[in-house]
Amino acid sequence: MDRIIDAAVAVLDEDGADALSMRNLAQRLDSGTATLYRHFTGRADLVAQVVDRVLAEAHVDDDALAGMTWQHACETLAHSLFDVFRRHPHVAPLLIEQIPTGPNAMAQREQTIALLLKSGFKPALAAQACATLARYVLGFATQLSPPDARSGGDEVWQTLDPQTFPATASVADHLPVPLQQEFAFGLELLIEGLNQVAHHDDKRVPGRRARRS
Repeated sequence: MDRIIDAAVAVLDEDGADALSMRNLAQRLDSGTATLYRHFTGRADLVAQVVDRVLAEAHVDDDALAGMTWQHACETLAHSLFDVFRRHPHVAPLLIEQIPTGPNAMAQREQTIALLLKSGFKPALAAQACATLARYVLGFATQLSPPDARSGGDEVWQTLDPQTFPATASVADHLPVPLQQEFAFGLELLIEGLNQVAHHDDKRVPGRRARRS
């Protein structure tokens, strides 16, 4: 079984999410699709197991997080997951197809929720915070592309007409912001916002906007 999943991950990495099919995997293994159906009920089952195998690479041991604040621990977990998506840029579209519920995905979800509950988050907020963090990482991951697919374009910022785009032209030397830098910046803001809601704004209810006075 490990050999089959390894081959499926290789198909995904080399040829993309659309190429991950029972037929292509069978060809790679020099086997028949009937053989694969002994192990998987269909493509959705295959995708679920491939995703969970890749997510295993994001594991961070609890002992490594033990001495951290919950904010630092959440940053560490998010960066670990994002690094996995950087190594496997075709995985993100598969997580849009289905919510990961394999053993590794569930263990990581459990780890994050337990961390938040222990730090004082109420159950509803812990659940929402965990989902928000996961979707934040996934959102950035969908913008990743394989190294050979990346193209230039930085010069566009240096040739902007300052009369038409005065504000953008004034910050052109700082554009484009590298994706990794954007990710780290936004993650820090997100976690600070969660800290504010969890520990400094007792009246706020998750998912409900505060009324304007």
